[in-house]
Amino acid sequence: MNVTRRWITFTATAALLAGCGAGPSLAPSRSSARDPELQPQPNAAYDAWVAGFRARAQARGISGATLDAGFRGAGFLPGVVRRDRNQTEFKRSLQDYLAIVASPDKVATGRSEFARNRALLSQIEARYGVPSHVVAAVWGMESNYGARRGDISVISATSTLAFDGRRGDFFEKQLVAALRILQNGDVSAPGLVGSWAGAMGHTQFIPTTYQAHAVDFRGDGRRDIWSEDPTDGLASAAAYLSASGWRRGAPWGLEVRLPGGFDTGVAGRGRRRSVGAWSSLGVQRAGGGALPDHGPAALLLPAGASGPAFLAFRNFDVILRYNNSENYGIGVGYLSDRIAGGAPLRSDFPPDRFGLTIDDRRKLQERLTARGFDTGGTDGVIGPKSEEAIRAYQSSIGLPPTGEPSRDLLLRLG
Repeated sequence: MNVTRRWITFTATAALLAGCGAGPSLAPSRSSARDPELQPQPNAAYDAWVAGFRARAQARGISGATLDAGFRGAGFLPGVVRRDRNQTEFKRSLQDYLAIVASPDKVATGRSEFARNRALLSQIEARYGVPSHVVAAVWGMESNYGARRGDISVISATSTLAFDGRRGDFFEKQLVAALRILQNGDVSAPGLVGSWAGAMGHTQFIPTTYQAHAVDFRGDGRRDIWSEDPTDGLASAAAYLSASGWRRGAPWGLEVRLPGGFDTGVAGRGRRRSVGAWSSLGVQRAGGGALPDHGPAALLLPAGASGPAFLAFRNFDVILRYNNSENYGIGVGYLSDRIAGGAPLRSDFPPDRFGLTIDDRRKLQERLTARGFDTGGTDGVIGPKSEEAIRAYQSSIGLPPTGEPSRDLLLRLG
């Protein structure tokens, strides 16, 4: 497992979990200029820590000039500490997750960006063997196709977290790596920006991952993942997936259909079987036709036997090197298929624990909004913003403000 990438990807893809009804997130797109807690604040203990760090950094080959340039204007960011200590990694259902990261708008944007960058993506695919639509999907998942690259000083963020100490060793390594990036001349100190946790650029690499896998695709002497031009960012993502074992010519997986009475005990990432074995159990391609044979595959049932089913090949595991979450892996795979022109999932998801389908939840959001209770949008994902609207509506009609959706509420609003 690549713990480094797993950590940074949560901070990056959290940006995409701010779906219309999902409420606030740790999105790197939020401008730090609007948040005083993301501006350097006086802190004598932090200053003393930096003074001690300078000696350690110079012992690791960081020049005094680089340290001066890197820390010029940098400082302690209390908002970074608060975010680090108050992370809530939502356990969203796959249905909610896909409604956010692979919504119709996200798919449309992905197809547009794919078409606009087709020549570049084809060149990257030819060099690294990772399909262009997969690279585009990673781009979409990590920074919303470059729209959410982050604007917080990486030196400030990583030094703040190193000083704070909760993961001090980890973030000191990131700080040293960030200073090496400056020393190598890949970016200027003012341009070294990213998310609150130091994830940078179009494909949200932290500094150590950047050092190990970022590439200078055009050979101009700089590995520039920060600028509007996504070239090096996209190529770096492909280089990372290639180095992680991507198999040329093989897919990530595909949606399948199960026969009635199927034994779901054979599902799971650790229970791989040959395609022939799955076929003998009655597993069929969701859209019809024979199952493609790309080696042993695992059967994934993220919503149980009554929801969509997937066969995941080896390249699915490679995607998980970016983020070791099945939802993330399916999200990248599904979004890549949609960007390439594929159809939506053929199987429906079962109702949620409140007995509501995603269409029910969308109607609930629409009706609340029409009554003046703002849900922040109508994506069918019940997040903090929608819960707040539900509580306000419940209070307005004398019901206990639970913030929970229900069919009764839907009918009342009808």
